[in-house]
Amino acid sequence: MEAILKREIVTNKTICRIFAAFTFVILTALGAYVRIPLPFTPVPITLQTFFVLLGAALLGRGLGVITQAAYLTFGIAGLSIFTGAGYGFAYLLGPTGGYLLGFVLAAYFGGKCLDSERGGLLYVFAVLFAADLILLACGVLWLKAAFGLSLAKAILLGLLPFIPGDILKALAAAHIYLRLKPRLEKVL
Repeated sequence: MEAILKREIVTNKTICRIFAAFTFVILTALGAYVRIPLPFTPVPITLQTFFVLLGAALLGRGLGVITQAAYLTFGIAGLSIFTGAGYGFAYLLGPTGGYLLGFVLAAYFGGKCLDSERGGLLYVFAVLFAADLILLACGVLWLKAAFGLSLAKAILLGLLPFIPGDILKALAAAHIYLRLKPRLEKVL
């Protein structure tokens, strides 16, 4: 009986990939509901970036990008999956629109750098934190362009408050990635 319980049944890698992508769409959406508003910026702290980074690492650039593009598509189509139960195309015109578009770029960068590289914790952390900085840069540029802020003000509101938490998110995602990747390579 124990041998049966330890046995895993994976019949089709395509089904596993679809399931993994859908799982990260859901996790990114749930991460939007873990929201900590900051009184001095229109951009809240969320867990979305953690799931973007982890998904990029575990799924690779192809599935990572598809996952984040699907997340945006579902939100634009009317599902209340953006931060604060937001939805629709108009939501992308708000203060977090640049960050949401940055999800796709961060997933691409993080997934591409980790697709073939087998690095240790420091390397994986550096890649994921760089991907996070790309995401944050998209948000800062959006705040500057859409709201007429100076670059210094956009950095003050859209980058600096998030660095400490995002370091922790990238470190946690790197650790989880290194633990799960050998196992997931068999099914993805």
